[in-house]
Amino acid sequence: MLNRLKNLFPRRGNGVAIELGSERINIAQLQKKGADLTLKHLCSAEVPEGIFEEGRIVNTQELGDLIRATLAENKIQATHVSTSVPMREATIKLIPLPAELNDREIRDLILNQEAALYLPYPREEVDLDYQKLDLIVDEDGLDKVQVMLAATRKEITDSYIETFKHAGLKVKTLEISSFSVLRTIKEQLRQFAPQEAVVLIDIEFDCTEIAIVVNGIPQFNRTVPIGTFQLQEALSSAMNLPVTRSSEALQDITIPDIPVSSIQTSANMDDVNPGMAAMMRILAELADEVRRSIDFYMSHNGQDFKLEQLLLAGPGGGLGQLDLFFTQRLSIPTTQVDPIGGLGLEPEMDIPISQRPGLGVVLGLGMREV
Repeated sequence: MLNRLKNLFPRRGNGVAIELGSERINIAQLQKKGADLTLKHLCSAEVPEGIFEEGRIVNTQELGDLIRATLAENKIQATHVSTSVPMREATIKLIPLPAELNDREIRDLILNQEAALYLPYPREEVDLDYQKLDLIVDEDGLDKVQVMLAATRKEITDSYIETFKHAGLKVKTLEISSFSVLRTIKEQLRQFAPQEAVVLIDIEFDCTEIAIVVNGIPQFNRTVPIGTFQLQEALSSAMNLPVTRSSEALQDITIPDIPVSSIQTSANMDDVNPGMAAMMRILAELADEVRRSIDFYMSHNGQDFKLEQLLLAGPGGGLGQLDLFFTQRLSIPTTQVDPIGGLGLEPEMDIPISQRPGLGVVLGLGMREV
């Protein structure tokens, strides 16, 4: 066990998956039925303002009470939980080490030397885990083994443990949210060759997490401060309406198909209401941030990888025609992820297509428990 950021990669068990977000908590339970997965429970609850600040839990007691009440209301019984921290609260690094090292030597090297070189905080202030990946040949022709290091500050880990303690649950698994999403689209990622890159764009409440993924492994991570709240704020302000935290109103919105150049120049925008126009400008800013992330990564790795696709996830990833918007804006094929379809689930309740990209984290966590 490497402190408390443990079980980074899947192990079997029974429990409940809970995604904690600034706007909502999502809860899921999956179960095996023969060779297939079935969705036993799926529910959510709105998070009151003041429990989170800048994406961090500041009121563990109230959040724990909310979790406990939501489980009871939906008749879900559990003793332990799989959950995740946002990518912005984590450090994720790929470290090449000599291939001849055995497992014990790798562990000692990571804990006593390498981790401190890659962490932005003192080693004693973080919880970490690592996983051996593939063998590679470096630029000098030497055999190396890639090791993924994942770490988060202990104060973040403590806030999650304390929250679930108030809810009467023990944290069994704590992982990075982007890993959860990627688990649900594993089959989709297999269509890409080892040297083909995709970009996961996870649009959350107050930020968007961008991960450039090669061969199923995040190679580059960045968080930008644009999320569903900023979209809702722009929409409401332009229409002189009260600003709301809820992203539910966005789920019925379809982005109009207009030339990309019109967004800045206001040309051909006469048929677009002021609220939509304001929201589209925020989306254009987000697309530009994605482009900057891609340009930075490709400038360092452009000879090795070819960018193939953008994948939209998160509660903001299901906006109608947002995939078309990004495709036109960045000239890169874009799709909205569907973890329900990706896992072959057939839920009893109707889950609209617009809501499915926002279920990647909680369903990915749910896979840890079957």
